[in-house]
Amino acid sequence: MRRAPTILHLDMDAFYAAAEQAAKPSLRGKPVVVGGIGPRGVVATASYEARVFGVRSAMPTAQARRLCPNAAYLNPRFTLYRQVSESVMELLRALSPLVEPLSLDEAFVDLEAGGVPAETAAVRAVGERLRRDILEVTGLTGSVGLAGAKMLAKIASEAAKPDGLVVIEPGTERELLGPMPVRTLPGVGPATAETLRRAGIHTVAETAEAGEAELVRLLGKAHGSGLYAMALGRDDRPVVAERDAKSVSVEDTFEVDLTDRTRVRTEVLRLADRCVARLRAAGRSGRTVVIKVRNYDFSTLTRSETLRGPTDDPAVVREAAVRLLETVDTTGGVRLLGVGVSGLADFTQEDLFAQIATEREAEEQAAVAVAVAGAGPDAEAAREPEPEPEPPRRWHPGLDVVHEEFGAGWVQGSGVGRVTVRFETPWSAPGRVRTFVVDDPALRPGEPLPLRGGPDQSSAPAIRPKSVSGADGAGSASGEEISRR
Repeated sequence: MRRAPTILHLDMDAFYAAAEQAAKPSLRGKPVVVGGIGPRGVVATASYEARVFGVRSAMPTAQARRLCPNAAYLNPRFTLYRQVSESVMELLRALSPLVEPLSLDEAFVDLEAGGVPAETAAVRAVGERLRRDILEVTGLTGSVGLAGAKMLAKIASEAAKPDGLVVIEPGTERELLGPMPVRTLPGVGPATAETLRRAGIHTVAETAEAGEAELVRLLGKAHGSGLYAMALGRDDRPVVAERDAKSVSVEDTFEVDLTDRTRVRTEVLRLADRCVARLRAAGRSGRTVVIKVRNYDFSTLTRSETLRGPTDDPAVVREAAVRLLETVDTTGGVRLLGVGVSGLADFTQEDLFAQIATEREAEEQAAVAVAVAGAGPDAEAAREPEPEPEPPRRWHPGLDVVHEEFGAGWVQGSGVGRVTVRFETPWSAPGRVRTFVVDDPALRPGEPLPLRGGPDQSSAPAIRPKSVSGADGAGSASGEEISRR
């Protein structure tokens, strides 16, 4: 434990929702929910205006809609969130070489490693300056916790929300932690909390009073000993600048259960390709392929296969994923599929058998092409597959779009062959709403605009009082028009 609160924890406030409010002036000061918007979607982040109605992260979107039907429900835009996150992380790296990102909106910083004096006044000044810099650079707010240990700094930042700063002075840890519920401690999930509850342990103080021996008996040596130390306020985990990923994975939840075996196989192949693309983007390879299948009754199965060596070959991962799928019964219906690769490495070891299979497939395709060419143009025309009709464009709520006449905007909603777009930018006033047919040739998907740096961009925070953001009545019916294009 340090003798000064030189470990900083930053947690951005309602990050995804706040970024959407900053990008969309008409949503400032209004309830916003970001996440999956389908019947099986889950809330990723809710704005503070939506939380008043009881909406929380990880809640089913259907339940959130019942609690707050008038909120704006938007699909995530991770391209924008990554851009904003990188700007925030640059500010943190300017404070210290030891920055440990936990997610796009959360990180630990070792201020002592950055040369900040080990004094409460000095670290507090750094924290306040960081909050001002984040607001100036991104237009968003973040909460800061300062303490002598990572666990305590995270607890402090949670207590500081929203848009605040809390310092936990060394020596006050046990007094502060005592009355808190045991779920406050890292590593205490629902199962561990239930085990402790059955033993009559509900608070951090009761956890410390139980003693290490009792916690080891209840939870096992490693978990019990670690939990006892944290209940006493002891946490000697260092801030680690590089956190090595243990796996790369992708998964999709389907609006309707998949019962067609061919469709399930096709989805697994598609997920395998996405997983390999992420793997290659990270410059990594892996030797264990994993599939995840969640059935109609929410039962979840995982299957894995370890290869002879690490690979980033899509053919190898696809073949392994399909082999694993054959061991799973999907006849009852599948609501979620996932493909992952673990056992990561920085090099690849080519799978000779997979190479041979790929080469053989290429030779067979070449032979078919030669045969068709030798049979004359009529045979080639006969074998030519009929072009598939182009699927209709899908306009998800929150999607960035550009119209040839009206410029940049975002999708408010779509249905029955129409798409409704609000035309505004992060630095404009709340914009007008127009409706188009879904296949309007003048309308196309766009890229996220930067939250700051636009014409006459002010330094006002993204989250504004409702009386300010809604004063012009831009969300009323009088602001809507239907395009005649």
